Amino acid sequence: MTLPESGTASPRQRIAAERAEATHRIDFLTAKLADIIEGSHLTTDDDEHDPEGATVAFERAQAASLLAEARRDLDELDAAERRLDAGAYGVCEKCGRPIGPERLEALPAARRCIDCA
Repeated sequence: MTLPESGTASPRQRIAAERAEATHRIDFLTAKLADIIEGSHLTTDDDEHDPEGATVAFERAQAASLLAEARRDLDELDAAERRLDAGAYGVCEKCGRPIGPERLEALPAARRCIDCA
């Protein structure tokens, strides 16, 4: 399937740009989580009575959640590239109709058209 180009970037270029951004987030959040964990070894293990304990636990959970999300985003981009290679990129997985170019430009890994999303 040949997709009409929206904007100036091809689907492969948009996927590559999103992949670079997701990889950067993964690297940043991995380092941040490691720093939080390392810093927590320097404090008390008693979060319940430590006024900073809740903050450290929250920061750790937040960084871990954002890291998991970034990894999911990267997985979705990999799947989008496989669909592109297979000629199925830009086709809604639910209804089989084309996914609008504006949606693909905003969300290069979109699997569904706006109506099915």
